[in-house]
Amino acid sequence: MSEPAPSGLILIDKPNGVTSFDVVSCIKKLYKTKRVGHTGTLDPLATGLLCVLVGSAVKASDYLLSDEKTYIAGMRLGITTDTEDITGKVLSESDVIPDNEAVIKTAKSFVGEYMQTPPMYSALKLNGKKLYEYAREGIEIDREPRKVEILSMDISGNNRDYNMVVSCSKGTYIRTLCSDIGTKLGCGAVMSSLRRTKCGNHSIENAHTLEELKASDEIILRSFLMPPDQIFSNLPKVSIHGFFEKLCLNGCEIYQKKINTSFETGTLVSIYGEKGLLGIGRVSEYEEGSAIKLITRFV
Repeated sequence: MSEPAPSGLILIDKPNGVTSFDVVSCIKKLYKTKRVGHTGTLDPLATGLLCVLVGSAVKASDYLLSDEKTYIAGMRLGITTDTEDITGKVLSESDVIPDNEAVIKTAKSFVGEYMQTPPMYSALKLNGKKLYEYAREGIEIDREPRKVEILSMDISGNNRDYNMVVSCSKGTYIRTLCSDIGTKLGCGAVMSSLRRTKCGNHSIENAHTLEELKASDEIILRSFLMPPDQIFSNLPKVSIHGFFEKLCLNGCEIYQKKINTSFETGTLVSIYGEKGLLGIGRVSEYEEGSAIKLITRFV
């Protein structure tokens, strides 16, 4: 009997100069599958944690995308570029740099929710085309500001160069955060470096390098994969059997009063059957009461 196709989450420590697409292509070759995706692009300049899903686990991407993220970022004052990072075309320079106290106070004023306009050099799509493709053609597209949240920030440095440790909500652009800080200071700023260290419950300490993967055999490669039930170990667990398991897999809602659970409306749960994880369910209100319905199936 042939071994089942590889499936799970692998944590990658992406090196500088490599695109997220390059990482996905490498994983496809190593695991001999086309079903590979990641949960949050890192620019070529950026390094650090890239969560890559393999096989049937790609269905988990929507849930991992919603996770909070932590970055270590470098910020250089007195310069602006078209990409909002150090690699871009210089648009302006300033020798008038605010003092250390003003920089730290201004940067920390962004902690909390604020409206952030996505940069043109981003992978967001408009009419099926990525914004950075328009930018490379010299086309500026109007972008709607989006609410993001800076959960915490530690900042240190002096003169022109500062280091920040930032925890933030999904969809936050650290490049744009640096640019917005520079605008508020009046001297301009760009992101000079970026390293992602956390994504939800996952940390860079558990990540593998591409060199490590390339040097591993098939057995070791499979051992690096975190199975779907581990990916969702933070969700409440619901076990159903027999008749209820069949109903669940057929797309029917399972009323909580019949399986003795009492989760609040909107709660996500991991649903287990006799042979393991069936998928992810959500609690909703129906005519006959509160029920759990399978929304993402892994079997």
